[in-house]
Amino acid sequence: MTLDPSDMPSNSEADTATTSQRLRNFLVAMVAIALSIALFFGSRQQTEQPSLSALAADSTPIEIALTNQKPTLMEFYANWCTSCQAMADDMHSLKQEFSDQVNFVMLNVDNSKWLPEVLKFDVDGIPHFVYLDGSGEALASSVGQQPRQILADNLAALVAEDTLPTSKAMGQTSIFQPAVRGNQDDPRSHGGMPAGGI
Repeated sequence: MTLDPSDMPSNSEADTATTSQRLRNFLVAMVAIALSIALFFGSRQQTEQPSLSALAADSTPIEIALTNQKPTLMEFYANWCTSCQAMADDMHSLKQEFSDQVNFVMLNVDNSKWLPEVLKFDVDGIPHFVYLDGSGEALASSVGQQPRQILADNLAALVAEDTLPTSKAMGQTSIFQPAVRGNQDDPRSHGGMPAGGI
């Protein structure tokens, strides 16, 4: 079989094919770089969601919340509580939206300092939310993971001094059993109470 010179690509056709291939390779490389950058920043954004500890550190101290005449949303939580963790973004955005009008108080149930409040508000599952009016009187509570909109509606009603639209709501919870006596075997106790309890 002999090759006909007219069947052979000319140099200009070969150059065009090579240039086209280089352009495709360049575009593929650019798309890969762009996707890598997007994934990097997307994963950074996901890991930078507010932590429960950061939210608690930025919350209003209970002593101030009970005396400043503003309504209060009190959240009982624990760092190990997956429902509490799942709500951290919503709680952060709600605090940004309502912080001028509402106190946001976070009480870690693992800290025995809050045992009187845990008992007073019958906390047996977390997250546990208590809505307090400006005088510190409990108006309603909800237990478990709550949709952001329910919390927002309740906070808006709290600010307006209206009846809360969802005053008793239940969601997914982490079971919490308050330790009335110090128990060094309890991994959540962190050695917070002396032997013999209160």
